Amino acid sequence: MIILKEILYKVAIEVVKGSTDIAIEKIEFDSRKIQENDVFVAIRGTISNGHDFIEKAINLGATVIVCDTLPEIIVSGITYVQVKDTNTALAFLASNFYGNPSNNLKLIGITGTNGKTTIASLLYQLFKKAGYKVGLLSTVKILVDDQEYKATHTTPDSLTINHYLAEMNTAGVEYCFMEVSSHGIHQKRTEGLHFAAGIFTNLSHDHLDYHPTFAEYRDVKKSFFDHLPKTAFALTNIDDKNGLVMLQNTAARKLTYALKSYADYKAQILENQLSGLLLKINESEVWVKLIGTFNAYNLLAIYGTAVELGLDKLEVLRLLSELESVSGRFQFIVSEEQITAIVDYAHTPDALENVLKTINDIRTNNEHLITVIGCGGDRDKAKRPIMAHIATSMSNKVIITSDNPRTEDPIDIIADMEKGVEVQNQRKTLSIVDRKQAIKTACQLASFKDIILIAGKGHETYQEINGVRYDFDDMKIVKEFLEQLNK
Repeated sequence: MIILKEILYKVAIEVVKGSTDIAIEKIEFDSRKIQENDVFVAIRGTISNGHDFIEKAINLGATVIVCDTLPEIIVSGITYVQVKDTNTALAFLASNFYGNPSNNLKLIGITGTNGKTTIASLLYQLFKKAGYKVGLLSTVKILVDDQEYKATHTTPDSLTINHYLAEMNTAGVEYCFMEVSSHGIHQKRTEGLHFAAGIFTNLSHDHLDYHPTFAEYRDVKKSFFDHLPKTAFALTNIDDKNGLVMLQNTAARKLTYALKSYADYKAQILENQLSGLLLKINESEVWVKLIGTFNAYNLLAIYGTAVELGLDKLEVLRLLSELESVSGRFQFIVSEEQITAIVDYAHTPDALENVLKTINDIRTNNEHLITVIGCGGDRDKAKRPIMAHIATSMSNKVIITSDNPRTEDPIDIIADMEKGVEVQNQRKTLSIVDRKQAIKTACQLASFKDIILIAGKGHETYQEINGVRYDFDDMKIVKEFLEQLNK
């Protein structure tokens, strides 16, 4: 057990009622998980307010309540800690409770609209190949060296982050690569963590269901760099118009990467094929297995990060050539009929445009490009017509379908998307609500050498409909249908 006052370091306390010299078992912000001698942190969420569950937490055995507003009834024997912001308090409490584990390894945060998962996952891959013990906190999974755990959020809650960082300490992990989402920053999940570096990828239309304006979305991302210590480095993509904005107020050492601009780390695409990329990074050439301009940026960020963290430049180039693509990120198969099926997580306008541009740059135009695309329910509605407009403008045939409709009617989502289809593109556009049927139709429409892009879900192996997750794997399904065509 640990004494309460020992975990209050850096917590902005306004009022304390009761003793801080008491032993506590653990910290929880979900009242349903409370047990004897726990600390309950009352968080104001988007759906519920933890302050409404203080009484329940006390009845279940909580002896400490952390809140931003004291309840009307103060229970004798309970310690109340009133703080300015409970999200921030939770982050510092969690970090202190687990022994400030981020101080005992090099934690690198990757933020931006697109590329976070690829960069974090490939940095993990590269440093593992270089012989280090490595951790990963990503959308796809959590890795404590070789031990894998399921991920539920791009950036987990503060307790989860510090729990796994502590596990990494125990396992002797030296480097941890972590996706940092705008939600995670805004909800203070990264407070109390010591970052050795921050990487900025790019910024485009996304999460405007959560952030009221694009400016707020940008500024939340920027705040991550504002809080980096001077011992860290900040590596930013200056080909993105917001790249230099990220560096404006950071105390960290400022570094840049680019394909089009002068930068500390510069790359040039010499060849771009379905089998890979030939890149010139600074003055050295390297062949890599990943394709597309967007991956050239990702690989450049990875190269710069690895070099800044002390790896030998030639060794980094060698390791870049061995990297394999991340699950659901431009993952492709080629059937016996020479039909190429590509599965990609592209779920933002910018990501979809990048993937379609990559395909169109590679193909000879003798093949048809058939795109299957949907948009998620209960999320940013403004991007739906934009996604459909991009898909229909850059493909020979488009099938609009379901993604994860969640609690929305997929027909309504598809109707929103159809508003973005221009008159001249309507003849080449189909709408099929059932995603499996949409993928099957794409396979039936495809012939020799054609390309099928299935966008939006990528690595996800489920479809979420009215709160229920059903097994659904785009890659597995398209593979089955293409095999059926060969029989």
